[in-house]
Amino acid sequence: MSKPLSPDELAAAVEALPSWSVVDGKLHRDLSFPDFVHAFGFMASVALVAEARNHHPEWSNVYASVVVDLTTHDAGGITAKDTALARTIDELARAHGA
Repeated sequence: MSKPLSPDELAAAVEALPSWSVVDGKLHRDLSFPDFVHAFGFMASVALVAEARNHHPEWSNVYASVVVDLTTHDAGGITAKDTALARTIDELARAHGA
């Protein structure tokens, strides 16, 4: 089982992920895409990665906007799994026009 990042580790991780913040104990990012197709394509790409890693985001989509929250529920906080997925999400977001 993963363990939550320490406060210092979390601060360093968020500094390295400038599009992310911590909201309600979760890594949080709001994304905007050119349109619904780009947003949905991004979500489909993330879904494939998340399923392969067995680590799934909490997210919502309204037209061209996607909101993502990451936490490791069984660890009770933000772990290295979340920061790794956040980095991948950033790469996929750029590829899909965010």
